[in-house]
Amino acid sequence: MNRIERISAILIQLQSKKIVKAQEIADRFEISLRTVYRDVRALEETGVPIIGEAGVGYSLVDGYRLPPIMFTKEEAMAFVTGEKLIEKFTDSTTQNSYKSALYKIKAVLKTTEKTHIDSLSDHIEIVQNRPFLVKNNTAHLEPILKSISEKKRLQINYFTNHSQENTERIIEPIGIFHNGNNWYLLGFCLLRNDYRNFKIERINSLNVLDHYFEKQHPSLKSFLEKTTIERELTKVVIKVEKHVLRYFGEEMYYQGFVSQRNLGNNIVEMTFLSASLTGFSRWFMYFGEYAEIVEPTKLTELVIGNIEKISKKFIK
Repeated sequence: MNRIERISAILIQLQSKKIVKAQEIADRFEISLRTVYRDVRALEETGVPIIGEAGVGYSLVDGYRLPPIMFTKEEAMAFVTGEKLIEKFTDSTTQNSYKSALYKIKAVLKTTEKTHIDSLSDHIEIVQNRPFLVKNNTAHLEPILKSISEKKRLQINYFTNHSQENTERIIEPIGIFHNGNNWYLLGFCLLRNDYRNFKIERINSLNVLDHYFEKQHPSLKSFLEKTTIERELTKVVIKVEKHVLRYFGEEMYYQGFVSQRNLGNNIVEMTFLSASLTGFSRWFMYFGEYAEIVEPTKLTELVIGNIEKISKKFIK
C-alpha cells in the first residue's frame, strides 16, 4: 500500500468512528506514530477538518463525510453480526477484506449509528469454531439486538426443555452468542432472579417492552470467559502431518478445535480447548501414528495408558 492509498484509508477510518486513537491507526497499517502524525497533517493540509486532542484521539467535524449512503439500524446490526461470523469461519484474507469494507460502510454513517454499531459489537460472540449451518432459529435476533442497544426489557414466551412447558419471562438482555450451531440469548431473568441462557429457537414469541433497565450487568465476554473457566476446558496443542487432516471431518470441532497454523514440512500445529482429555486421548489414537502431543503432559499419559490397556488385552 503506497502513501496515497494509506492516507485515503486513514480518512475512511476517521469517518468510521467518533474518535480514533493514533495508536489504532499505527496498529492497523503497521506504521510508527510519527508516520501517523505526518499522514494526519497531510489530510489537514488538503482541507479535511480534523480535531486532534492529546491523550484522546482524532475526530472529524460532525457532518463531514463521504457522499451519503444511508443505512438503517437493522442493516447496521447485520454488518456487526456478519463481522463476527467472518472472524470465525473464514480465512485471514477474507477477514481483512471484510474489515476494510466495513470501515467504508461505517464511514458514511451518522455519529449515532457509529456509536450504535460500536456498542453492539461487544454484545455478539461466536463461541465455538465449527461449521455454521443455517437453521430457522434466527427470527428473533433483530428485536433482541434492538432491545440490547436501547437497554429495554424483553418479554418472552419460552419453551423449557426439562419441564416440557412454556413459561412467560421478563428478561434484561445482555447479549447473544452462537455455540454448537445454535444462537443463544444471555440475560438477567426476573422470574429466576439470576442470569440465564435461552436457546433462541425455543422462544415462541417475543416483545420489546417500553421499560428501560439501568442495572449494570457483566459484559457478555466476561460472562463467557467465566463459563469457560467453570467448564474446566484444557488447552491442547498437537502437531499433525497435513495429509491426515482430511480424515478429521466435523469431529475435530466436537473436540474443541480453536485454530491451526502451518509449520512447514507438511506439519500443522493445531490448538484445541478440550472439555474431556479422556475423550480426546481416545480420538487422538485414530491418527496418533502421524501426530505428536505438544501439551499437556496429562494427555500423553492418558494415551500411553490407553495403549497399555489394549496391549494387555491382546497379549492375554
